[in-house]
This record gives sequence, structure tokens and C-alpha cells, in this order.
Amino acid sequence: MANGDENNTKKLHIVMFPWLAFGHIIPFLELSKFIARKGHKISFISTPRNIDRLPKIPSEFSTSITFVKIPIPKIDGLPKDAEATMDITSEEIIYLKKAMDGMEKDVTNFLEKNCPDWIIQDFAQYWLAPISTKLGISRIYYGIINAWFNCFLGSIENMINTNNCTSPPKLEDFLVPPKWIPFETKAAYRLHEARWMVGCSQKNVSGVSDMYRIGVTIKGLDAIIIRHCPEFEGQWLKLLEDLHHIPVLPTGLMPPIVESSSDEKNESWISIKEWLDEKPKGSVVYVALGSEVTVGQSEINELVRGLELSGSPFFWVLRNPSGSRNKDPIELPDGFEERTKDRGIVWKSWVPQLKILSHESIGGFLTHCGWSSIIEGLMFGHPLIMLPFLVDQGLNARILEDKGVGIDVPRNEEDGSYTSDSVANSVKLVMVGNDGKIIREKAKEMSSIFNNKELHDKYIEILINFLENYRKVKN
Repeated sequence: MANGDENNTKKLHIVMFPWLAFGHIIPFLELSKFIARKGHKISFISTPRNIDRLPKIPSEFSTSITFVKIPIPKIDGLPKDAEATMDITSEEIIYLKKAMDGMEKDVTNFLEKNCPDWIIQDFAQYWLAPISTKLGISRIYYGIINAWFNCFLGSIENMINTNNCTSPPKLEDFLVPPKWIPFETKAAYRLHEARWMVGCSQKNVSGVSDMYRIGVTIKGLDAIIIRHCPEFEGQWLKLLEDLHHIPVLPTGLMPPIVESSSDEKNESWISIKEWLDEKPKGSVVYVALGSEVTVGQSEINELVRGLELSGSPFFWVLRNPSGSRNKDPIELPDGFEERTKDRGIVWKSWVPQLKILSHESIGGFLTHCGWSSIIEGLMFGHPLIMLPFLVDQGLNARILEDKGVGIDVPRNEEDGSYTSDSVANSVKLVMVGNDGKIIREKAKEMSSIFNNKELHDKYIEILINFLENYRKVKN
């Protein structure tokens, strides 16, 4: 498991500590595997229930990756047994951040006893900064989303000041590219998206704003690592380094591997594959809006009508959003499934997304624009039909549309609503329209970057070399 230089390279002890969301936990775990394969020891911190829900890791990591279960305290506002964003509604996430702050004492005790060489942390644990400084532990922030979102937030001072300034950011500040971006870009939020960003810049029940958390986390770091690569929008990586004056190391895009054997006997996959095999090459639009996006009934109705009007074959993964305790589950309009049974499937349980996206009948991806989903779609050269909802998703949609690999579904600026016609027209354009031919071709071209495992593994190697050879300058 160790590399050939094991006698020359000190074996490191690295603590990995992701935010309590599986969209963060899984990329942290994947990075842990890369590092552990080089013979380094990983202590992976999360809550008991989250660790118990992780996919089983291969036996090769049995001695190199140790899972450290640290409980979060029970607090008012957080449902019983909620330990991840998938257990709660988006409105309850502020309470999860407050609960995570309650891990500080136990995490500190662990660090004092184990004296690791590095902490690789997420955005939320701003309280790690003074602890790591006091203990002399080198510290990295791992941004599992791309560089442009991190750049959009501006300097450390800009983020920290959101907690105490008398004039916090206004809606209009998020509607245009920030003044510190020195190059031409379409990176900006729509009005309905900007309200969420304003909320991130205001104090919440945890006593601090989300932007303050990120600012304090970045202050005093030894490096930032980020799931991005210079071959795709590389100027953002340079800008991030210019903004924070610390090394910024890309991990590459870390494209996931399509498992060839594990799903072959899975009954769901057998059934899905049989259906896909009957459809013409590149004809099916795959629809998946992520596991944590809350889509209202009226929005579902418009999406339903839009898919029906588009005429395209579709495979739609429709599951109740994580944390939803709504007694009235989302329902499809009467007759929809019957009317579209020959060309569409609405699947209401787990699916092997990578296997579906890799099938030759898939020709487009209607997505919420989470960064992991974008990577998975463009790995296979699929053009994107984009319906962003939260965090970085709006910026992702603007930049990817500007890159010509997809289309941002037109929406009402004020409330974010969309119509069946806007969905249908977007699907038709991307899937079959002559005007969409260039989008399909550009998306196909992009797979040469997004699916280049050799390229992305090279960045992991550079990162591990940095971890092995970096020497903290003591004050």
C-alpha cells in the first residue's frame, strides 16, 4: 500500500473532518483513500450515525483509515437523531451548524492526544483555527465545490466583516460579478437566488454567519485544496490564490469510477438497463434534482407538463427530498404516467446514477447543478438542462451556459418559478434542436477533460507530495 519511497518519506497522520452533509462527506472519504494508498494514516471524524451510514470501504484500508465517532449535542430546533443535512429540512441546517459547534471539546481532546500532522477540514468548523495554531498542527480547507463560488465570496476580511459590520451585503451585491473579479464572467446570482446568499451573510442561531465561518476558517491556513482543475476555467484558481495569498492546490475533478460488477445483479439496475436498451442512442433525457433539493408541488407539476410537452424519452429519478417530513408526499398529476408510459419512467427509489449516465441511450441531463452531478454528467459528454436551487448551483449554471455545454432553464427572476413551456423548450433545444447541436458537441468535447482519470490523478499526486514535503514556518 505504501509507495516505493516509504523509507525516505515520513508517514503522515492526517485528520479529515467534513461538514455534516453526505455531499461533503463522500468527497472527503474519496480523498482519504487516495492519501491512504500512499501509506499515510487517516483519522476520519464524523458523528456516529453518519459513519455507520458510510459505504463499506475496501479491506485494503482497514489499518490506514480509522473512523472517529464524535457525537453532536442535542439542541432545540434539531430533530431527534438528525446528524446530517439529509435528515433535516433546509430551514433546519442552521441548527445543525450550531450542534456541530458542540463537537469542539471532543475534537480538541482527540487532537491533543493524537498530535496529527495535518487537519483537512470543511467550511463550518471555524473554531478549529485557534486550536490547530495552539497545537502546531498544519491546517487545510478542502472546498469540495469549485473555485468560482469561493472567489465570489471575496477576501477573508470581506467574509469576516459580515458578522459585525453595520451594512451587511445587500441583494444587489450578488446580482452582478463582484468588483474583485478581474476578468469577464457571467458569474452572478438571479434575484431569487441572491436572497439565499444574503441569508448566508447574516448571523443565525449559531451566533455567526456562514460567511464568517468560511472567513475565519481560511485565515491562517497553510493551504486550500479544491475540487477543480486548471484545464477547466483555470483563471479562478489563480484568483483564489491572489485573494487569500496562500497556496491553492487543485485535487482535479476526481471523476468517480463506474463499478462494472457490483450492480450487474442488482434487480433495479437490471430493470432500468432493459428499459434503456430499448431506446435509441442519445435519445433519453435523464432527470435528477439531487437528494436535498426541496421542489414544491407546483414546480413538480410544471416539470411534469414540460417533460410531456417536450416529446423526448425521459428517465426521472423522483424521491422525497432528504429530511422531508411532509405528510403529503409530492404527487404526479393524474394520468401523466399512463400517458407517457411508452417513453418515460418516473423512478421513486435509489438508482445507480453513474451506470445510467454511462448508458448510450442517455443524451442529456436535466440537473439541479450540484458540482458532483455536473462532473458526472460531463464525464460522459452529456449536455446539461439546468434548474439550479441552492448555494453554488446558480453560479454553476451561469458559467456552464457561458461555456456552451448546457442551457439555464428560463425562470421568473423574482420567485424562481418556471413554466412547462420553459422546461419543454429547453429540453427540445438541448436534445433534438438544430440550435442545440453546438451545445451537444461542446458537452461531448468536455468529456476529454472531465473523464480524464490520468489527468486528475496527477493533481492528487501533486497534492500528496505537498502534504509530505510542506514544512510549517514556526513563529
